[in-house]
Amino acid sequence: MRSFEHEPAAPVANHRSDWQTLRTLFPYLWRYKGRVILALSFLILAKVATVAIPLVLKGIVDHLTAKPQALLLVPAALIIAYGVLRLASTAFGELRDAVFAKVAQGAIRRVALETFNHLHQLSLRYHINRQTGGLTRDISRGTRGIGSLLSFMLFNILPTILEIGMITTILVTLYDWRFAVVTLGTIVIYTVFTIVVTEWRTQTRRAMNDMDSKANTRAVDSLLNYETVKYFGNEPFEAARYDESMEKWEKSAIQNEMSIGILNSGQSGIIAVGITLLVWLAADGVAKGTMTLGDLVAVNAFLIQLYAPLNILGMAYREIKQALTDMERMFSLMREDADIKDAPDAVALQTDSASVEFRQVDFGYDTKRQILFGVDFRIPAGKTVAVVGSSGAGKSTLSRLLFRFYDVGSGAVSINGKDIRELTQSSLRAHIGIVPQDTVLFNDSIYYNVAYGRPQATREEVIEAARSAHILEFIESLPDGWETTVGERGLKLSGGEKQRVAIARTILKNPPILIFDEATSALDSKTEKAIQGELFSISADRTTLIIAHRLSTVVDADEILVMEQGRIVERGSHRELLGQNGIYARMWALQQSEAEKVVVG
Repeated sequence: MRSFEHEPAAPVANHRSDWQTLRTLFPYLWRYKGRVILALSFLILAKVATVAIPLVLKGIVDHLTAKPQALLLVPAALIIAYGVLRLASTAFGELRDAVFAKVAQGAIRRVALETFNHLHQLSLRYHINRQTGGLTRDISRGTRGIGSLLSFMLFNILPTILEIGMITTILVTLYDWRFAVVTLGTIVIYTVFTIVVTEWRTQTRRAMNDMDSKANTRAVDSLLNYETVKYFGNEPFEAARYDESMEKWEKSAIQNEMSIGILNSGQSGIIAVGITLLVWLAADGVAKGTMTLGDLVAVNAFLIQLYAPLNILGMAYREIKQALTDMERMFSLMREDADIKDAPDAVALQTDSASVEFRQVDFGYDTKRQILFGVDFRIPAGKTVAVVGSSGAGKSTLSRLLFRFYDVGSGAVSINGKDIRELTQSSLRAHIGIVPQDTVLFNDSIYYNVAYGRPQATREEVIEAARSAHILEFIESLPDGWETTVGERGLKLSGGEKQRVAIARTILKNPPILIFDEATSALDSKTEKAIQGELFSISADRTTLIIAHRLSTVVDADEILVMEQGRIVERGSHRELLGQNGIYARMWALQQSEAEKVVVG
């Protein structure tokens, strides 16, 4: 079995400070500032009611201890007040939750949408290098992290801090200063211990996230390439790759659980010592006569109220740190720079007649390997130019540059004399339609995939586009017709069927510029001939770039360019190129000879 030690790890987000993450999130919350302020008001009212309960309880006990016979007037009022405060504490808490729900869910939705939109704004260069499984897991964890963060911040941390402050003030005001010292001392020790141990645990959590994302990436990649795995019988190999990441995740998860045990034990010990000291002080005060039985009850009630928040504070801090760690990767995705951007003064392209020009274009996907060298040609409006050549000559790169998936290294690509870098990307791409060699479909119905060319089109227009692509009869013959699901990446359809769907949706888009990138390569000869006529029909009066390997598909082009190693080495019409007796003529002779052998065979 192959060793995996030198495989590249999944990219890890740059670690940001927690305050940076919170500052990034804050604007999403402040859009609902009215609701945030109202929720905080309900929070304060709920805590005032909660802290007042032990004081009312003290009054009831002291009154009954002093005058056990006076069961009606004052005690009744105090008992009613006790009930009202209990109800108010719960009611204001529920109102807080209801008001803040819109803030939390709205922020999650907006962050997720902006992340999704930003990923679509990033260049093809980024998406070629990304790992889909890890990326989707990062977004999923990040959005869940926002919910956890907001929940614990508003419903746990802020209420706890407020309650601790109010109880400490009461202890200092009404009782011996030692009560406040013990209370604050316990809180400080507890908080410091929690922060130190949680920071240590965060490193383990990050390692768990990394391994989780890597395992998910490998699983998704393997399942997307299911057929390839089967072709080579590499199921054990794929299982070993997946298990390698899961093994590392398992180790991190075990360390994480052990650290939780250490943290919980330490927190419980600190709280137990603090509460024992406070009860001892209260009991001593009652014994000496400096405190009443009501005071002892009140202090005990305060201690119970402090114990639960402190316990929650530790758990909430752990959850918040984990949420911030989970959000870290998602926000780092939003900071990824889109290297293909609209210029500040970019204008929208608006035309029904477009001429395309490549002027001395040099280009390379990276600095180490140049793909195009001084490519120079023009497609007049309404004319057709074909590009032929061997694999790797740079033909398909032309379509990517025209769509502005990449910017040229030098030279320019222009439409109607306007450099496409001066146009908005959305308007540029709205004017171009493409039938690619490798057609990828959405895991949805055939209707959805054809209509994707122009989602607002009527059903009649979608059907007519399918008819023009010679796929309508096939669709209507299916048991579920238009509602047939094509499977992930269109795997339920054959290569020819997928390509005809791509042709149909491009016909539906109806753009002034067309690109056919090996558009009929997956079709049989009979279907190719039928569709070829249709393609020439729809490309009439449109500016068309044909990228082809089969020369028989480009003989009617107004001009044919022959590319070799990123350069245009021949150009002219079909007849002119044959007359030159060069590369094109030799390619033509070879393909004609192969065609004859097929016919004879």
